[in-house]
Amino acid sequence: MSLQARIKNIVEHISAGMHEREEIISLALLGALSNQNTFLYGPPGTAKSLISRRISCAFESPTYFEYLMNRFSTPEELFGPVSIKALKEGRYTRKTDKYLPKAEFAFLDEIWKSSPAILNTLLTMINEKTFKNGDEVEHTPLKALIAASNETPPENQGLDALYDRFIVRLMVGPISRKDNFEALINGSPTNADINLPNKLLVTANEWQSWGKKINSVSLSNETLLIIHSIRKVLSEQFEELGVYVSDRRWQKAAQLLKASAFFNERKETNHSDALLLSHCIWTSEENRESVIDIVHGSIKGVGFTSDISLADLDKEKDTLDKEINKELFYKSDVYKTEKIGNKKYFKAVINFEYKESWNRKTAKRTLYIPIAEMKSKNAFKPTDANGNELNDYDCSFDGQGTCLIKAENFENYYDSEANFTPKVQFYKGDKKEGINLRLIDSLKGSVVEVREKLMATLEVCQVKNDTYKAQLESPFVNVEQLKVPLLGVEKQLKDIDVRIKDCQRLEALCCE
Repeated sequence: MSLQARIKNIVEHISAGMHEREEIISLALLGALSNQNTFLYGPPGTAKSLISRRISCAFESPTYFEYLMNRFSTPEELFGPVSIKALKEGRYTRKTDKYLPKAEFAFLDEIWKSSPAILNTLLTMINEKTFKNGDEVEHTPLKALIAASNETPPENQGLDALYDRFIVRLMVGPISRKDNFEALINGSPTNADINLPNKLLVTANEWQSWGKKINSVSLSNETLLIIHSIRKVLSEQFEELGVYVSDRRWQKAAQLLKASAFFNERKETNHSDALLLSHCIWTSEENRESVIDIVHGSIKGVGFTSDISLADLDKEKDTLDKEINKELFYKSDVYKTEKIGNKKYFKAVINFEYKESWNRKTAKRTLYIPIAEMKSKNAFKPTDANGNELNDYDCSFDGQGTCLIKAENFENYYDSEANFTPKVQFYKGDKKEGINLRLIDSLKGSVVEVREKLMATLEVCQVKNDTYKAQLESPFVNVEQLKVPLLGVEKQLKDIDVRIKDCQRLEALCCE
């Protein structure tokens, strides 16, 4: 049996009869397998304690401790009573057998309701895996602590450090589906203890061995890009969400991702492992959904990585696009003009028509209209061929490229108004003539290089995609969530194909 299949079998056994709790159990189990602590958030009566008991059943001969905490809880109830015999001998020690300091697995319900003294001792146990018992410091064998509450820790109570140690944070809500709810109320009471086949039970040696092997798993380039993207968005939205993720927490979360990859028999993480970050970095019910959206958005935005930077290729392609359009094509309409002195003019040969329609006589006049007035609607005077203003004429453009010319002191037999539209010699987008062929070949060659790099990147991504779906499968991620990275990869492949087609467009421009 493969390791992945074994984990799936374990999850199936310990999830039996627990409706809509499979994913929660699988993630809490992953936490226990990788020596991480889990926080279960949800209202009373949602099987949080049952989940913890079932998790411990996955291990061989587990020592288990459970306690419902409240503001009257005393250290004796968690860490053991003071030894009267030792006290008579002048030593202050606790009898810790069957209490939290000797437990491999523990469940603490309503954890935030306890006293600061208990929570501070608990923090030391989680941090250093030790318990100071009188003058001696005892090693604690705690593999996984699962805590539960129907609230996140209140602010300004000094609980942030302890809350930060619960790397896996899971929402445990009431059963939502009608059929599952009916199966619950019609069925027998769910047992806390499950007898797993011996071949599935995790032994102490296996747990220790797996912990060392998890460290050898590496974070993939894709996972690192996803993490950097999430950190960037969280930083940008800090004022809105108030989510701070410590460096320690990122390190522990990365260990969880590595553990997921290890139990799926991979040597490096992938997108499905990165999905687990949505269970690691939210801090309250108010920001939980937003954090999930940020994680999913970052995963969608990161496809496969390759040795070629798509950002650099985009920059290179955009530069070539601008250069090709600048060197080979007119970027605006080019008009036929004449230069008088230092200024450019339109030469307007105007025929003022005879008023009587039966007579085809015209009065022909040649005027020079400053090109600078074309974008203005202000009135101005035309000039003659020497640049002298002609005061007998008033001109103005209409904003659409046509100039209205009015003549004063003109013969009564002729119309005093006429229109002139400058002639376009080359339209915007027309290809220039007489361009250096070496320049064209150079630009085309550069575009071909970019296109070939893009095609090589596409080929790498397509090869990866052929086995990608199978590699995404994980007992820690449900099938519906796997659509997130698949959509991201699909978009990446389409985007690369669009870039290739754009390069082909640029090549065609160089050949026209």
